[in-house]
This record gives sequence, structure tokens and C-alpha cells, in this order.
Amino acid sequence: MRILLSDVAEARHGARIRAAVPGAAPIPVAPEGPLPETAGIEVAFITRDLFEGGTRHRLTARFQRFVDLVLTAPDIRRVQTFSAGTDMAPYQAMRARGIEVVGASGASALPVAQTAIAGLLALARRLPRVMEAQRRHVWEPIYGAGEPPDLASQTALIIGTGPIGQEIARLAAAFGLFPIGIRREATAPPPPHFAATAPYAALPELLPRADWLILACPLTETTRNLVDAAALALLPAGAGLVNVSRGGVVEEGALLDALRSGRLSGAFLDVFTEEPLPPESPFWDLPNVILSPHSAAAGEGLAERVAAIFCDNLRRWNA
Repeated sequence: MRILLSDVAEARHGARIRAAVPGAAPIPVAPEGPLPETAGIEVAFITRDLFEGGTRHRLTARFQRFVDLVLTAPDIRRVQTFSAGTDMAPYQAMRARGIEVVGASGASALPVAQTAIAGLLALARRLPRVMEAQRRHVWEPIYGAGEPPDLASQTALIIGTGPIGQEIARLAAAFGLFPIGIRREATAPPPPHFAATAPYAALPELLPRADWLILACPLTETTRNLVDAAALALLPAGAGLVNVSRGGVVEEGALLDALRSGRLSGAFLDVFTEEPLPPESPFWDLPNVILSPHSAAAGEGLAERVAAIFCDNLRRWNA
């Protein structure tokens, strides 16, 4: 079995791949120079090193070179990527060619969930206000008006109950929050760590209970612009929002209005509809917003977890 992957991935994971499927032949692709012969290659492995330095809207030359090779390879039937989501345009182009594209669901669950909870805690404990006072060299205790809430009395409504959502729910419960999940399957058994779950149709009924709205869902036709002005208006005054899913899940104009008016107390935003976020975006300067450059999944162990998922999947697919 011939497997297309980057030269970096071949150096890091080649031995593991050969051990997973005896006889497997990883075919490395360098950032420049001659391209390998692709006839007979059945599987491609897209690792983060190919994507590094780019965004979903501005692909690196290295990533585009690899994608173009996949799209012209005559025998590729399956592509494994490093991300949990597979909604990017290149992956849709592969599917249009009949190639099966699979994500690495679960590989980034721990760091993404930790980032989401870190953002929630930073907003809850008023750290933007504390850090702004630090920049001004002013001693301003946060007692009195706008004092931090007691999380043990609050509800976290988590949209998305996959591995990331489940880990967010586990951590939220550890801080005393009551985690409710929103998911597609209304009748499936409840996923771990949620106090309750409900289908997307129940979202209008649950938003008024949400002190925190946490987005951890894929970008689909169901979730695109799911959080619009009407949804934000249903949240209690002073609620907070955390988005570690995709920028397209939130209608950004409505979010800006809710943050500027103070209806939302704050937001932690790791993703945006346009990335990199343009320098002129008003999100940069909002005092109640913490921005993260789509880095929630960053972590030293991510590449190894993705490689383990790839090898497990490769064994099953080969069988």
C-alpha cells in the first residue's frame, strides 16, 4: 500500500505507519522539487505541518501543492486529515472526486476543551478588566459592581457533543457549572459528562437558561449562522459566549452588536468567518473580547495523537 504524506510526516511517523500495516510504503512529498509518481497511491495523510502558517482562507503553497497532487492522483480513494472538521473547500473538492475524507475526531479534544474553559474562566474572573488596569499601572480591585459570578450557580449550554464537547462538559462540571448539550440525534443515548442533552430544535427553549453559550460543533448547513441576532436575544442579559468551533456558526454582525451593547458580558473567540482576522476588524478593540488566532488545538502531543488515529484507521481500512 502506497501512502502519500509530507516529508516531515514521513520522518516523524513513517516507522509507526510501516508497523501498523506491514508492507506499507509511505511516499514523501517535499515542499519543492520533483513530485513523486502517484499511480498506485491509495491513501493520503494530510498533517498539520502542511497547513502551518496558513488559514482555511489562505492556504500555504505547501498545502496547496499537496492538495493539487491528491486531486490529480488517479488511484487515491481515502484521505485522512489532522483536523476534526473536514468542511474546508479542498476537502469538498476531494469528496466531489469520490475520495473519502475523514477527520481526526478526538485528537484535539483535550487542548480545545482546555482552551474553551480557560477562556470562560478568564471572562468569568474579569481578567480582561484586570489586565487592562495592569497596562495602565492602576490598582483597581474587582469587588463591587460587576463582581465575578459564582460558576456553581450557572448553566453552560454546549452546542456540539462530540469528543470536544464532552471534554468541555467534564471540565465545566468540575468547576460547578451545569452542562447541557445540543446535538443532532434526539434519540441517541446521552453522551458522557452532560447533565442533559437536547436536539437543535430545542435551542430556542434552552438559550434563556444559558449563562454561557459554548460552541464546539462542526460547520454544517444546520449550524451555519446558527447563532444569529434572534438566538443572541434569547440569552440572558450578561451571558458569555465561547467559540472554539468555526467562525461561520456565529453571525458576526449580530455578535458585535450584542457585545457593544453589553447584552453579552464578553466573548472568547478562537475562530472567525475571515482568517486571519483583518486588522480593521472591530473585534480587536472590544474590551470584553478575548481573541485567539485559531489556536485552540495547539499542543505538543497533537501530531502524535493524529498519527495514532491515522494508523488505527489505516489498519481497519486495509483489513
